[in-house]
Amino acid sequence: MQSAPPKGGAFSVSIRIFAHMEQVFNLTTDKKLKAIAEKVIATERINNEEGLMLYQADLAFVGALANYIREEKHDSNTYFNRNFHIEPTNICVFDCKFCSYSRLLKQKDGQWELTADQMFDIVKSYDGQPVTEVHIVGGVHPKMGLQFFADILKRIKKHRPDLHIKAFTAVELEYMFRKAKLSFADGLKLLKEHGLDSLPGGGAEIFDESIRNQIAEDKCTSEQWLEIHETAHQLGIPSNATMLYGHLENYEHRINHMHRLRDVQDRTNGFNTFIPLKFRNKDNQMSHIAEVSVIEDLKNYAVSRIYLDNFSHIKAYWPMIGRTTTQLSLSFGVDDIDGTIDDSTKIYTMAGSEEQIPKLTTQQLVELIKNVKRTPIERDTLYNIVKNYMDYDFASEKTTLA
Repeated sequence: MQSAPPKGGAFSVSIRIFAHMEQVFNLTTDKKLKAIAEKVIATERINNEEGLMLYQADLAFVGALANYIREEKHDSNTYFNRNFHIEPTNICVFDCKFCSYSRLLKQKDGQWELTADQMFDIVKSYDGQPVTEVHIVGGVHPKMGLQFFADILKRIKKHRPDLHIKAFTAVELEYMFRKAKLSFADGLKLLKEHGLDSLPGGGAEIFDESIRNQIAEDKCTSEQWLEIHETAHQLGIPSNATMLYGHLENYEHRINHMHRLRDVQDRTNGFNTFIPLKFRNKDNQMSHIAEVSVIEDLKNYAVSRIYLDNFSHIKAYWPMIGRTTTQLSLSFGVDDIDGTIDDSTKIYTMAGSEEQIPKLTTQQLVELIKNVKRTPIERDTLYNIVKNYMDYDFASEKTTLA
């Protein structure tokens, strides 16, 4: 997605930038923060130390600076897509302490696993509906291997060639490839040949290994996650990136995490978007850790937007943080709020997400965006514009279901 075109000629652009600078500068008396703002407005990259300073700054200041970047890149455009999820199983060989979703093989209560036919039936249930993406992620089941999933991808693509398949976190892929005795490149090539279009960003958690070993010690390492995504980009498979925040990590860990993503993006330009994911403490092994505030959520979105200068998009996952916080986030650097979802994901609802029935019609999603004076834009997975809904008349449709 290209940035929004300048509003007017060079003189009007200069006036607008000056107005933004004045607005931001009036929100702080700190000379170092003003120097950071000057760098950002001059499109110069901030360093890790400056990123840490932003986390310590007042929310109004970082929010205004992040919103400046957001509007320079996208004007008031706010993106969403029409998608649905398939979660093949919650049985998992790994024991992540923050996870409320998965069940070990020995934990019979609450397990589920779908057959290949059941997954295909979910896809067929959307025949005739204008969805553009299926998102396939779940637990790491020891009996659901690489060829099992490759065959499913091929079956979906044969049935609906235009449906974008975004599937499998790096955690799932590392396990699949290891069991199949294939390199990351060869495994990804096989899946691409069978219909894989892009990767989601899950499983990144936090890259600092000391923290990662405390919350998810038995799954793929940070380096493996980064290598899988970089390899995917080299093969023409774009991906998303995430960061789990609000648990044991500190601000330095967050900046380190984003720094490593920024480095990969410099080399590949293969990440579509960055998605901060809030730790939720319901029914998991980290329930004793209090969740961070909405203020912290908004600051984290804002710092992410400022620091990740080579990422086009910052996404707020609306089922995780709720509709109200999602609307607020659109003034703190966020330009994407994911999709219609259609009540087909349990990964976050089981952890205590704000939306326990994560389903919105396209009309409801459009109204959510318009109610905070932003422009609702339906996109596909790769941020190609499908439709501008600013002046769309839903009464002209026979149905508003996504």
